Amino acid sequence: MTQKAMMLLPVVGMIMLTIGISLLMLKHRYRAVLKDGVHPAYFKLNRGAKLPDYVVQVTQHYDNLFEAPVLFYIAMIFVLVLNQVDSIYIVLSWLYLFSRMAHAYVHTTYNALRHRRNTFLASSLVLVVLWVKLAIDMFQA
Repeated sequence: MTQKAMMLLPVVGMIMLTIGISLLMLKHRYRAVLKDGVHPAYFKLNRGAKLPDYVVQVTQHYDNLFEAPVLFYIAMIFVLVLNQVDSIYIVLSWLYLFSRMAHAYVHTTYNALRHRRNTFLASSLVLVVLWVKLAIDMFQA
């Protein structure tokens, strides 16, 4: 397997994580309608009902996957376009995926704030290191 492919696998993993969370959100929304009495019209404008916590958690996490991870995707594009792929980028990309998976698990299951914070901070630190390395590599080229 090439280094480029090894670095793209975590990108695909992040996309699969996002798809998985979207399916979990759909499942929880159906459950809220069928078992917890949320009127389906709520989801038309997201107004007029109090959602169960399990729906709010997964919805917040889904939204979160379109915030900081976007910076990961952009960094991976830059690394590929600038032909900067190396073992450090590969390790950082995998670390980012694993830390985001841990964050998703904590946030969408038992949701302990300290664990959630720590997994988020870990992923943020990896993202900062990735961008610092990318900036250094771009200006040295």
